[in-house]
Amino acid sequence: MNFGIAVHGGAGTVAQAELTAHREQIYRDALADALRRGHGILSSGGTALDAVAAAVRSLEDCPLFNAGRGSVFNADGQHEMDAAVMEGHTLRAGAVAGVSNVKNPVDLARRVMDGSGHVLISGMGAFEFAHREKVLLEDDEYFFDQHRFEQWQEVAGTQVVKLDHSGGGRGKFGTVGAVALDQQGHLAAATSTGGMTNKRWQRIGDSPIIGAGTYANDSTCAVSCTGNGESFIRAVAAHDVSALMEYKGLALAEAVREVVHRKLPLLDGEGGLIAIDRNGHIVLDFNCEGMYRGHCGADGAVVTAIFR
Repeated sequence: MNFGIAVHGGAGTVAQAELTAHREQIYRDALADALRRGHGILSSGGTALDAVAAAVRSLEDCPLFNAGRGSVFNADGQHEMDAAVMEGHTLRAGAVAGVSNVKNPVDLARRVMDGSGHVLISGMGAFEFAHREKVLLEDDEYFFDQHRFEQWQEVAGTQVVKLDHSGGGRGKFGTVGAVALDQQGHLAAATSTGGMTNKRWQRIGDSPIIGAGTYANDSTCAVSCTGNGESFIRAVAAHDVSALMEYKGLALAEAVREVVHRKLPLLDGEGGLIAIDRNGHIVLDFNCEGMYRGHCGADGAVVTAIFR
């Protein structure tokens, strides 16, 4: 049976000329590690849902990316994280928004799906649920990163918000996600993010919104998005890829191209997405300078890239 997994670590990126070969390799190694963790589960007959959760957990634990440990600061100097998971054969989904001190928000999203009776919970309610479920928690110090702090200080006290991958050339980039097909023919997707630097009013982006930043359906594909969240929400981007396949009969690559290169730009939507269909075809596409990404098929060969 064909199977595979793909991951992303955000889209937008620094200019290619500003990324040294050494620093590029650090990012590639982190992506490769996430892929291997997910692929190990798939190759042993595990589920796509377990694979994407493991891959995203690996990226959340890596301070290079804006998720989990590497999350950006909000306007109050705190960390508010979002995450979602979805499995394609049941269309079950779970998501959390605006959570703090949760080591791996993707695990909490999985618990929401499996044990809450809800799809999306947020804020203090999600934190109380995390306590009930005995999800791993960390103090604020665990999430502190000097570069993230300096990013926030540049805009603190203003109404400016920044995408983690916008501007500059200093390092760490956006939302993380994974999509997978397992040996049973089932699809799954997971996405996790720290959101936007200096965000206010408990802003929530596309990552935890099922159909916007995360979606999986065994009849079509699994999708995880990254970029300007407001535009991806308005475009219902992840579900639109699936809908174009289901209702118009487009192949995965055609559907992704329609969403990423035609529909999103009409809404000022900069970013990209990763997707895998029920036959194991993988597409990783973006409409900006680059996207931290990688994929691995049944043969175990790991491929990572940042620029085109």
